[in-house]
Amino acid sequence: MAGTAQAPKKLKRNFSLLAALGVILVLAGLVGLIYTWAATLTSMLLFGWLLLIGGVIGLLHAIESRGSDYFWLAVVVAALNIAAGAVVIRHPEGSAEALTLFAALLFLTGGLFRLVGSLVVRGPQFGWTLLQGAFGLLLGILVLGNWPESSRYVLGLFFSLALLFDGLGLLAIGVGGRRIVRMVAEPAEPAGPEGRGGRTTAPGATGPSPGPGDDAHRPEGDQDQSRG
Repeated sequence: MAGTAQAPKKLKRNFSLLAALGVILVLAGLVGLIYTWAATLTSMLLFGWLLLIGGVIGLLHAIESRGSDYFWLAVVVAALNIAAGAVVIRHPEGSAEALTLFAALLFLTGGLFRLVGSLVVRGPQFGWTLLQGAFGLLLGILVLGNWPESSRYVLGLFFSLALLFDGLGLLAIGVGGRRIVRMVAEPAEPAGPEGRGGRTTAPGATGPSPGPGDDAHRPEGDQDQSRG
């Protein structure tokens, strides 16, 4: 019974932590939208450290599995990750320019393929696919036309928007989860006098109706009057 009683509190605590994390991510996303260059550098440093840590872990795993068929392949991949992470951490501005150029080319090619594919196939989602292709093509042209200056805000803008939307999602889950747990764990309403087996009194009556055994407790005069 104690574990059952503690379960709603634990769930509410977990949902509260999710909501608090959502608020932190939302605030970080808003700050990143204001200071896009700082958000770009932050995202590049995070990306570099992730590559570096992933490369070190991959190298350790490759050393543990030495003698296997994929040993040298794992070593090469881990070394490339370590080298890329070190370069990104050491030169975050140049890495941001390179990644922005790569993103612009992805937008261009993806938008072009969607645009041409929607015109050729003309499927049930023709209008939506055509709009997506046109938007991707336009975004790629805008980013590429303003490169390398666009590298100061493009990656930071995407990074901040991702933080903002993730934070809003976690906040909605946390608040909604706490509300559901509170509704489920709410105690039932206490039963009224009728629910407790109490004797009901008719409206306008001054007391409970007498039972068949109540004559034995009346005075003798009242009993004679009732018999007469």
